[in-house]
Amino acid sequence: MVKLAISHFQDAFPEVLRGCRLGAVLHPASVDANYHYTLETLMSFNGTLFELAALYGPQHGIKGHTQDNMIEWDGYTDKELGIPVYSLYGDHREPSPEMLQNIDALFVDLQDVGARYYTFIWTLYLCMRACEKKGIPVVVHDRPNPIGCHKVEGPILDLEYSSFVGLHSIPVRHGKTIGELARLFKMECFPKCDLYVMEMDGYKKEMWFDQTGLPWIMPSPNMPTLDTAIVYPGMCLFEATNVSEGRGTTRPFEIFGAPFINAPELCTYMNRLNLPGVYFRENYFQPTFHKGAGQICGGAQIHVLDREVFDSFEMAVQILKYLFNRYPNDFAWKEPPYEYEFHKLPIDILLGSGTFRKQFIETAL
Repeated sequence: MVKLAISHFQDAFPEVLRGCRLGAVLHPASVDANYHYTLETLMSFNGTLFELAALYGPQHGIKGHTQDNMIEWDGYTDKELGIPVYSLYGDHREPSPEMLQNIDALFVDLQDVGARYYTFIWTLYLCMRACEKKGIPVVVHDRPNPIGCHKVEGPILDLEYSSFVGLHSIPVRHGKTIGELARLFKMECFPKCDLYVMEMDGYKKEMWFDQTGLPWIMPSPNMPTLDTAIVYPGMCLFEATNVSEGRGTTRPFEIFGAPFINAPELCTYMNRLNLPGVYFRENYFQPTFHKGAGQICGGAQIHVLDREVFDSFEMAVQILKYLFNRYPNDFAWKEPPYEYEFHKLPIDILLGSGTFRKQFIETAL
């Protein structure tokens, strides 16, 4: 059983910061083991341990209310608390000096899913950068990496291809908790950032989320289950294509397809590759929104049989190679913009390299 620091917050919160004006970066998965929202815990110490002065929310909103991808949201004033709620997925991804002017410390409690593309770790990165400039301490509440810290997948980001889906050189499946990433960012990027990490007890690097004893709360609207997170390091690449990654269905990233795909043929090919720990089952779906909305898409559901040997990134590359070869007149890479990048192809910033796609195409031919 993993014990989060939020469960003994008064003891875990840095002594040196007591009495400060506190800002907090939160989202719907900011909860304790009993499903209590972190904001409730913060409010219970408001006026004694600190003064809660501002809230900040990442992509999908502090309440997780924006369903689709790349939908901005606007900040507002919380009516009950009477404090500003700032959007870090709108006009600003990095807190502006004005957003930080009324706080003395920033508390960050975000649930990551272990993949470089997932933007919450880059919200943390940009918060650390902004706070270093202002001399504001950052307190990170550590949480488990749902897919474990015992394995990495995919290429390391080339910083020439940095974007809001990758701002520092880490692999696709990065194998770190958000607290470990905070320490990495401090060491390699923001040495003057006054960083505090509120540690977990009982966490082991080989743990999957369902072994922690903690409740799964959707960290974003299209990350409904741990199964989704397991396939996400590879299947997020489909966001950079005209093939549906299953948005607009109840199984995003676990299913994929397009109107032009022959599902039985695809599954026969993929299963013959004998990729470790996975089976492809013929599947059809009609998305309610996003790519393929209202159309019947043929494709597959990904069934992970052994998550310890399964490699989501390598699997996705093999699927994309097949589609690139099999449907040269139908399959296409999406054009920018994508996650605030207006020039480079989305597939290149997701892969984190301009050369990787060229090698990918050459090996696919």
